This record gives sequence, C-alpha cells and structure tokens, in this order.
Amino acid sequence: MFKIRIATFFCLVLVSCVITSAQDSDKPLPSWKASPARTAILDFVACAINPDCGSFIPPAERIAVFDNDGTLWCEQPIYIQFAFAIDRVVALAPQHPEWKTEQPFAAALNKDLKAVAASGEKGLLQLLAATHAGMTTEEFDQTVKEWFKTAKHPLYKRPYTELVYLPMVELLEYLRDNGFKTYIVSGGGIEFMRAVTEEIYGIPPEQVIGSSGKLKYELKDDKPVLMRLAEIDFNDDNAGKPVAIQKFIGRRPVLAFGNSDGDYEMLRWVTAGKGPRLGLIVHHTDAVREVAYDRDSPIGRLDRALTEAPDRGWQVVDMKRDWSAVFK
Repeated sequence: MFKIRIATFFCLVLVSCVITSAQDSDKPLPSWKASPARTAILDFVACAINPDCGSFIPPAERIAVFDNDGTLWCEQPIYIQFAFAIDRVVALAPQHPEWKTEQPFAAALNKDLKAVAASGEKGLLQLLAATHAGMTTEEFDQTVKEWFKTAKHPLYKRPYTELVYLPMVELLEYLRDNGFKTYIVSGGGIEFMRAVTEEIYGIPPEQVIGSSGKLKYELKDDKPVLMRLAEIDFNDDNAGKPVAIQKFIGRRPVLAFGNSDGDYEMLRWVTAGKGPRLGLIVHHTDAVREVAYDRDSPIGRLDRALTEAPDRGWQVVDMKRDWSAVFK
C-alpha cells in the first residue's frame, strides 16, 4: 500500500509538471521575463483589441514599426549588410586589381574592419556602390540570398539568419496574432533586407522600408528589368524614418521599437500622435550573451534616446535583465 501511494504521488507530481510546462508555453512572449516593458506591451495589446477599453484601437490603425539593425537582429561588430559588402569585394576583386591599393577596398580585402570604419560614410558608400550596383533587382536579390546561405558571424560562428532576437520574433508574432500589421523601418538597404525578412520575421517585402539606391528601367535581351545604379535615392535613418512611414504606409503607427539614436525621430513622431501609443527601446546590456554598448558605440549609438526615454514614456528593454534568451 505504501509503495502504491508513493507511485501515485510521483505520478501526480509528473502530471502537475507537464501541465505547468504546457501552461507556460502558452503564455505570450515566453522569452520575456516579468518586467515593466513586458507588462506595458501586454497591457497595451489587451486594451487595443478590447472594444470596451478606453484605449481600443480599430484594426486598420494597429500598425507597429520596428527598426532592424540592433532591434531585430545583431549589428555588432559591423552591420550585417557591410559584412555582405566586404565579402562581395573579395568575390569581385579579381575583376578589379586596382582595389589592392585603393581604400577602402584594400581594407575590405584584408578584412580590416577598423580601417573600413575609418573610411567614414564616404568610404562605406563606395563599398556599397561597387558591390550593390550594376545588376538587376532580381540578380541582387538572388546574390543576397545565396550569401545568407553560407555567411557566418565572425564572433558567434553561426549563420546570420540565426542571429535574430528570439524575444523580438515572439513579439512580432504576438502582435500579428492580435490584428497588428508589422513593418520594418530601417536605415539598412531595402532590397538587402527584403531578401530574407519574410523567412526570418514573417514580414513580407511590401512591409519593409529602408534606405534605397536609384533604379533604372531598361530592356535586357528584350526583357524589361530594373537596374541598380550606384546612386543613393533615399536614406531611411534619423528624420528620414517618419518621412518614409508617411510616404509608404500613410498612417501614423501606434507602436514603435528601436535601439539607437537613429530611431529617435521615429519614436518621437509615433508616440506624439493622438490616442494610445507605445514606444520601446532595446538596450544592449548583455556582454555575455551578446555585446554591451550604448552611448559611446560607433555602431548603434544610444545616447539621446536613452536619456529622454523616461520623460517621454518610452519603455527601455534591458536585454540582460528582461530576456531569458537572446538569439533563436
């Protein structure tokens, strides 16, 4: 009898653990720890979808915008798109022997990231022009997709497509499950991001807004194509983000998520609108699972937005404290 009771006890404990585990997996945002930011998100969404709540948001107005670099995927020690550009320089070098002595191409060939960064905006634009232009939009899309199949992060030794933030992917899915339309609004290249955003975030190309180069309609072998030119058309960063949102979405979003001062104007513009609004910032504080950086970082600098966040009611997500997992 005693043995039967012991066995029954352990069975009940096991069943209880299984039920608890299943219940936990059903909770929204499972990789988010209890925190003011998580509570703010859940409360915002709960009221937005409740017609009886004073902060109800009609479905057509449930628009959320997200920066990409440093907000949805990693951006250290160099933006992923620039890693692509450097690899493209290496691949194209046999056709350009002059690059061995010309900067910033020589630095790119030597994988000298500091020297590439030291070339400044002018140098980076040279790299982008040389590696992103002179092909059709379809050819560029295929080139990017092929690169992502084999390219790996220099520190984590994992494919870049795996270095997306799991808590943010959960948030994107949670918002969409509750009738929100999710957009990317990033300083990164629009065509570069569009090659993979649907696969890794569930965000289709038409909901991706980014910096863009000029395109030209041409006939190639008597077939109409769009050729990529070595000229900047629009820089979707800083004050350019609100402009792009209005131009391409046509509605002021109700939720904005960023991670740097490049998102400051977007956060201000979104949260200044009438009705319920939510602004959030990813603060990179985890030096163990990722990289800790903010005010003094040359990449993803977060200074002004971090200082003003409390007064503007923006939630700051502490990566080390608020996330139980970082990457997928």
